[in-house]
Amino acid sequence: MKPIWYNLKEALINTFDNFGLAWWVEIGTENPRCTYYFGPFLSSSEAKAAIKGYVEDLEVEGAQGIAVNVKRCKPRTLTIAEDLGERIDRKVKPAFSGQM
Repeated sequence: MKPIWYNLKEALINTFDNFGLAWWVEIGTENPRCTYYFGPFLSSSEAKAAIKGYVEDLEVEGAQGIAVNVKRCKPRTLTIAEDLGERIDRKVKPAFSGQM
């Protein structure tokens, strides 16, 4: 069972996201030519703390030319594969979804 603060934080993240006030990690890669969005987060510091893991995962997958930006936004699509002209809508999962 999750503690009550966990549910409150997740609700707050969802509210911020609905209003476009949540923080997201935007990662662009040159090869493959894609844009990825990871989040949402309550603060820029939480988003920045998660960058290393996202970049490591992309490097393991062979991505090259990685550029990272942390910003407030409300992405409609979480993965944009520009080389293929595809928009891939991964399941949105709150960043604060660790196991308790």
